[in-house]
Amino acid sequence: MEESTNRSGDAPADASIGIVGFGHFGRALSELVANAGVAVRAWDPVVAVPREFDAATPGELLAGAGIVVVATPVAHIRAALTEIKPLLSSDQLVVDVGSVKVDPIMAMTEVLGTEVEWAGTHPLFGPTNIARGERPLRAVVCPNELHPQAANRARRLYERIGCQVIEQTETDHDRLMARTHAMAFFIAKGLIDIGASEDLAFSPPSFQALGQTIDSVRSDASHLFLAIERDNPFAADARQDLLDALTQVHVQLETLEVQPAGSTESQVFSIPDLGNQAPELMETRDLIDEVDAEIVQLLVQRSHLANRAGRIKSEGGRSVRDPSREQVLLEQRRRWAKERGLSEESVADIFSAILRFSRAVQSRP
Repeated sequence: MEESTNRSGDAPADASIGIVGFGHFGRALSELVANAGVAVRAWDPVVAVPREFDAATPGELLAGAGIVVVATPVAHIRAALTEIKPLLSSDQLVVDVGSVKVDPIMAMTEVLGTEVEWAGTHPLFGPTNIARGERPLRAVVCPNELHPQAANRARRLYERIGCQVIEQTETDHDRLMARTHAMAFFIAKGLIDIGASEDLAFSPPSFQALGQTIDSVRSDASHLFLAIERDNPFAADARQDLLDALTQVHVQLETLEVQPAGSTESQVFSIPDLGNQAPELMETRDLIDEVDAEIVQLLVQRSHLANRAGRIKSEGGRSVRDPSREQVLLEQRRRWAKERGLSEESVADIFSAILRFSRAVQSRP
């Protein structure tokens, strides 16, 4: 690797991001960062990087980067840090994006130490979440005592690309991920291996959430599964706890005796209920969420149409606002509301807000 020319007294601007590694996540992150208006370059010794992101050499990548994102598989983070360290300056910030945090933070502590500012982070999203336009995206940032300001710099990066940021220690993070992220992937892998998700003409609601998890596992690279299950120091115990619990359930089901007439289901096989959370209310709220998601998607479609209308108006020299059209539209929506037994004024208020939203879309440069 070439020698660095980056050790200067001028602090690189955090507005410029350099990404080491251009696998599935590195590519998706580059596009997310660029779409947020942040300058981004990427380098990968194996994967071809598109021209708009490509840095010819590691030195070129790092020379202008205020923040360096190591987007390699977890197993390669230490080697990547060792390779780029001679090219880094003390005013740059290095962050990793690994799905586990104890081992990567140990690597940054030992390789970068106090010489280069660093912070462990975990974006709680993947390429599929980005491609689907799911929002809000979330990210975990782990503060460290060696660089007290690093967590704030990392937070600002994620907030600039539209993320909600959570702060956790690396140990708390990995404990939580062992019983959530690792469990979901472990169960999904088992279901995939037994063919549970194949040739389904339809699936009941109880399986739909599992089906989404299976799709997530299928869309992620195998190294991510291994990192979640093998590099998290708490994952093995969590998997064993789950296997023990499932074995116990299996034994109970196999040895269950015929119950006398009048026995209730809860007496036969006890499953903790939801306490004060009424199932009917939870189901209703879930259905409301589904309807609201459809409304938001319709707003996306309406914004596209509003944008198109704005272009047509601009080409014709017409103003964005058309009071007579808006009045006709509101009166028509009031009639629709009345025909369907809804409050005319309430529906008119909603569409007045939608009109303001559409005008804002049309007014964008």
